[in-house]
Amino acid sequence: MKRRPARDLYHAALEVQVPEGRFAIEMTPIPDDEGSARGVVAQGLVGVRIAGRLRIFRYELRRWRNGVIPDIAEAVESPQRLTSEVAVARRLLDVMPLVPTPVWGRDALKTGEMWNSNSVISWMIVVAGLDPDRIAPPENGRAPGWNAGLVVAGREPPSSLAAPAR
Repeated sequence: MKRRPARDLYHAALEVQVPEGRFAIEMTPIPDDEGSARGVVAQGLVGVRIAGRLRIFRYELRRWRNGVIPDIAEAVESPQRLTSEVAVARRLLDVMPLVPTPVWGRDALKTGEMWNSNSVISWMIVVAGLDPDRIAPPENGRAPGWNAGLVVAGREPPSSLAAPAR
């Protein structure tokens, strides 16, 4: 059996700064029923659809004003500034509720890769009009699911929010 070389794995999240404040953007497990306090804009299932009745088998997408990314202290080669354009930052916030929410850890969207937090962030980056080729995981690292977001965003971005062609 041919195995790929061992590499570090990375989880993508964003901090978005606009004049109205700073927002933490990420996909996380659902800790409780207080999602509105964390800026939850959508939820999805984890693993298998049938288990989704239980909170531990669901995830949430957060657009959290003044929120925190709990593992930010462990970030490697971060942060990476993606833009200083306020209009693009606002588009990132605007597209978040439109992120697809297929079952986490599965390839329900037929991209060849599982859907996860990296998929969410790469999808948002493309739909907001940023160049995903400018972003890469740290050396010797990989971000599983990243390409799934790129593939789905390339299929048909939300027309009302899609960025102008580059």
